[in-house]
Amino acid sequence: MRHVDFSPLYRSTVGFDRLFTMLDSLGQPDQSQSYPPYNIERTGENTYRITMAVAGFDESELSIEAKEHTLTVKGEKSEEETAENQFLYRGIAKRAFERRFQLAEYVEIRSASLKNGLLHIDLLREIPEAAKPRRIEISAAQSGPKQIEANQVEASVN
Repeated sequence: MRHVDFSPLYRSTVGFDRLFTMLDSLGQPDQSQSYPPYNIERTGENTYRITMAVAGFDESELSIEAKEHTLTVKGEKSEEETAENQFLYRGIAKRAFERRFQLAEYVEIRSASLKNGLLHIDLLREIPEAAKPRRIEISAAQSGPKQIEANQVEASVN
């Protein structure tokens, strides 16, 4: 993929730095890990759900943090190796992970739950009234001021 230079746009826009940084990072090769797998669903007009497969983790080993439009989910397994257990084959991952999601403006985390090895994080986009589009009424111009202007032009010509 070609690299796109957004620097000319920085000169003529204000407040879009984060957007350009995100677009620029899309062109980079995927450096993120693929573990654990996850889904992002739209469950309503303004509601979303992130579901992560975190089999083997319990609530005390998971942490969820939202900071500056970034949702971070971390998982760390506690080391409970005992001398009497000897693994012949280890196929269940016991590795720590950290997954980050970029959140749009006005997106809030409503709840998180862990059920059957799936971590569900429910999100809500709640746009404040001041940021919602509003309709502006257009009033008809009065004909009075136009006549006054026309009369003043005629008086100045004479």
